[in-house]
Amino acid sequence: MIALIVFFGLLFAGLPIVGTILIGAVVFMATNDLAVLYDSIPIQFYGALEINSLLAIPLFLLVGEIMNKAGLTQRLIAVAEVLVGGTRGGLAYANLFTNAMAATILGSAVAQIGVMSKVMLPAMERAGYHRAFSGAVTVSAGLLGPIIPPSMLMIIYGVVAVQPIAPLFIAGIVPGLLIVAALALVIFLYGVLGPGLPAGVKSERSKSVKVLLEGLVPAAIPVVVIAGIMLGVMTPTESGAVASIIALVLGFAYREIKLRDLSGILLGVATNTATITGLIAAASVLSWVLAFQGVPDLVVETMKNLTSSPFVFLLLVIGLMLVLGMFLESISVLIVVVPLLMPVVNSLGIDPIHFGVVCTVATVIGLVTPPVGPGLYIAMVQAQIRMGPLFKATVPFLAAVLAVLVLVAAVPELSTWLPSVTTSK
Repeated sequence: MIALIVFFGLLFAGLPIVGTILIGAVVFMATNDLAVLYDSIPIQFYGALEINSLLAIPLFLLVGEIMNKAGLTQRLIAVAEVLVGGTRGGLAYANLFTNAMAATILGSAVAQIGVMSKVMLPAMERAGYHRAFSGAVTVSAGLLGPIIPPSMLMIIYGVVAVQPIAPLFIAGIVPGLLIVAALALVIFLYGVLGPGLPAGVKSERSKSVKVLLEGLVPAAIPVVVIAGIMLGVMTPTESGAVASIIALVLGFAYREIKLRDLSGILLGVATNTATITGLIAAASVLSWVLAFQGVPDLVVETMKNLTSSPFVFLLLVIGLMLVLGMFLESISVLIVVVPLLMPVVNSLGIDPIHFGVVCTVATVIGLVTPPVGPGLYIAMVQAQIRMGPLFKATVPFLAAVLAVLVLVAAVPELSTWLPSVTTSK
């Protein structure tokens, strides 16, 4: 109990999460007569980073950094506007579908919301869209980043849950497409039952053909990643390396990236990689200490006393993830909670791949829920709007995402069927 109080006290005091986790682990050891474990902390910390799957993290971060710098998002927006821009509410649909396409490359919700907010919010406001609605579409569609492969959260889940990354990537495809459909339905209902949506503007045919041809070239990156993994030609790490090379070639070909830009790109990747791997290493120390004291067994017994139903257990996990996601970032939630829950998952016979999809979707929702909600803050700054109106406009979209999440939790085949088909070939 003392360790828990210290943990949340330091967390709300603003201490970086890595330090909070490590101090929490040390306090837990001190209050449970586990001082003998102190000398093994560096070994455990270092050992957590000797995992081959971690190599995929900097590679996919590199892909996202390069493609952002290379102006890929603007090209994807142009493609989406050609495809759906002529319909009523075309820019809203273009925002959604651009996010879906960008998710196959960026893999980060925060980065995606940041990029799309800068580009789409001013354009939608000029076209006559309500400011809060524009922000709501942007932040909710940005949640697709960690769901549609490649996904940084899936990589991290695979590391902490000791699961293969490739099936996790593939498992996010169907739930991701269901979320796209659900969000499109909300936009449609907003236009029919709500205040209505501005009319779309059709592009000239010659211009449309040029835009589509230019947009098809960057689309080679997600095709290489997803197809390579599904066909078993490449591992996720190898696909990240190949995608990085393609992205770099495109960046130079578009003349958006110069040699002098590489140092800044690599520094950003190194910094983000260090942050993520530091979290993983710190959480491994905490999980190791808790396991030594038998806390996972206690969690298993407690959860079994609450329910023996896999579906009810998943609903409880969703509730837990949503609450924690209001205060912690998605990566931290996964790293801290998943190791504790995996024994329960195994005892209830839940597919770990299915559980990974449920956890990933549940944690990303926290990115757009108060009081922390970094996705909301990004859109608030770009749209110059208060949190209240923005979150109110976001609620219908979050309800749609939650409905899909509950459906996925109730029907495991939605996340396990495609991986089973591809891996059985």
